[in-house]
Amino acid sequence: MHTTDTLLQFWFGTLSDGFASTDVRRRWFASDQDFDRRVARDFSDLLAAAQRGELAHWRESPRNCLALIVLTDQFPRQIHRSDAHAFATDAIALASARHGIDKGFDRALTFDERAFFYMPFEHSESLTDQHRSVELFRALVDATPAAGRKYTADMLRFAEKHRDIIVEFGRFPHRNALLRRASSEAELTFLATASRFGQ
Repeated sequence: MHTTDTLLQFWFGTLSDGFASTDVRRRWFASDQDFDRRVARDFSDLLAAAQRGELAHWRESPRNCLALIVLTDQFPRQIHRSDAHAFATDAIALASARHGIDKGFDRALTFDERAFFYMPFEHSESLTDQHRSVELFRALVDATPAAGRKYTADMLRFAEKHRDIIVEFGRFPHRNALLRRASSEAELTFLATASRFGQ
């Protein structure tokens, strides 16, 4: 079974001044079947262990907490792409992020690491969490040196877009079909032209 260090190396690669390479950044948000299969092959067992509550001790240090967040927030979206199970461990990820922020763990991490520490707030369908997401990403931009600010500013823009969807609809319409929720007329109109993020 993978350690937290190998998991983080897999996800972030080698960071330069706190930021991942262009190739790594591209695979984070692209739909790539080969990458999805690799995540499923290498990390499905670890994700199942997290679901069973066997990795709760990872929450007690900054990098281990980050690894648990990536495992439960990001990897399900690769392993279960286009399936309701993509959201099955969001609550674990969000609870871990809240715990880590309360402990100040996020401030011990690099810029890209902090961005993924905050991502569970962005994935939440709670408006309170969405406002917290924007607040956290805005603070991250403010803390970023000018040379890297384009990366954190992009993250903030996506956080704001997610928040705006929750403000308008109270949920992510992109998830309705997967979660067998009926879409309203307004949501169907939105989905007809919306960019396809929001898994």
